[in-house]
Amino acid sequence: MKEEYEANSLSVTSAVSMGTGVMIGAGIFALTGQVAELAGPYFPLAFFVAAIVTGFSAYSYIKMSNAFPSAGGIAMYLEKAYGRGTLTGASAILMALSMVINESLVARTFGTYTLQLFDIPASSVLVPTLGVGLIIFAFLVNISGNRSVGLFSLIMAIAKVVGIAVFALASLWIAGGFFPPPDPTGTPDTEIVGFIAALALAILAYKGFTTITNSGSELIDPHKNLGWVIIYAIGICFLIYMLVAMAVYSSLPLSQIVEAKDFALAQAARPLLGNYGLWFTVILAIVATASGLIASIFAVSRMLTMLTDMKLIPHRHFGMPGPIRSHLLVYTVVIAILLTVFFDLSRIAALGAIFYLVMDVAVHWGVFRHLRHEIGARAAVLLTAIFLDVSILGAFIWMRLESDPFIAVIASAGLLIVFVGEWAYLRTQSISDNSPAHKH
Repeated sequence: MKEEYEANSLSVTSAVSMGTGVMIGAGIFALTGQVAELAGPYFPLAFFVAAIVTGFSAYSYIKMSNAFPSAGGIAMYLEKAYGRGTLTGASAILMALSMVINESLVARTFGTYTLQLFDIPASSVLVPTLGVGLIIFAFLVNISGNRSVGLFSLIMAIAKVVGIAVFALASLWIAGGFFPPPDPTGTPDTEIVGFIAALALAILAYKGFTTITNSGSELIDPHKNLGWVIIYAIGICFLIYMLVAMAVYSSLPLSQIVEAKDFALAQAARPLLGNYGLWFTVILAIVATASGLIASIFAVSRMLTMLTDMKLIPHRHFGMPGPIRSHLLVYTVVIAILLTVFFDLSRIAALGAIFYLVMDVAVHWGVFRHLRHEIGARAAVLLTAIFLDVSILGAFIWMRLESDPFIAVIASAGLLIVFVGEWAYLRTQSISDNSPAHKH
């Protein structure tokens, strides 16, 4: 049974707020310190370069969104490019998984920042406990319906964008400009491979724009508006990220930023703004992560619903009442909870970046090979996007093999399971469709 979508239930403003909600929710609070760890003193530049790379990536999505708006977003785009096959299904699942991984990243960020109010270490079991609580709250908001999600996301997005801008500008003013404080431990030289690898995490901070593609069946006048919504969301996040990166850069020595990598913004607020600054920053993190999680669950449940409608993934009700979309909300939340409990921020971010970049390459290649003439896309832009993604992914995996080979093994196993599992499922479906019982 096809899932019904409420046409014109999302305004342009609501769609932009949901996109920025996902991006800012994880990106600036969870990843600033991790990007600094890889990029060294050049980490503000990493966010700038990542915005350029994201611009090349967004080109495919904007062209596809304007031509084929749907609730399935990326899943539908992949089917347009490759047909109903293993590459389509597996790549769409990777996108959905990267979104669910992002939810666990946001949830742990919520727990980590909240505990800064009480000087409880980030290694405390309370971090995943609080994260799980936030995931359940976001689930309850989502089952209340589209308009509740849109209104909540709009209010939260405005609050956090204004608040984060105030934090950044105040920090820069008190610090006296864009100059970093002296670091008694010295500033290590940054290798070019480390800087390129840092771009993978910085890109992860921007990737929330892809959730906007899932709003095609619900956005007002999607053929006209969907591409502009993506551009607006990326632009807003770029400005916020640069302000915050420079504020942190001007407030703390690099060694302290890296040491507090999971809560760098809260650490930056302490010396400049005191306890009031700490409270303000933590409240902003709570608002940002809550709205980011709500928007992400909203988008991924619709994407998985479209995959189910397209018969690219299996579905079981397990006795649950209600439509398929409600069941997929439950599955999404359960996976996000498991990741929140068993993985730390660094590994969650690494896994999300690898899955996302692999899927992103598949999208660009599909548009280049099969759709660029139909949708009027320029080959040079598409090939540049592929080159940038592959280069950044290669550098990131190389760095992870040296520092944390376990996550490289997990990512490889995950990719294998997704592609082989999707191939086996579609083969079973094909056999079933061709069976005499099915034909009659």
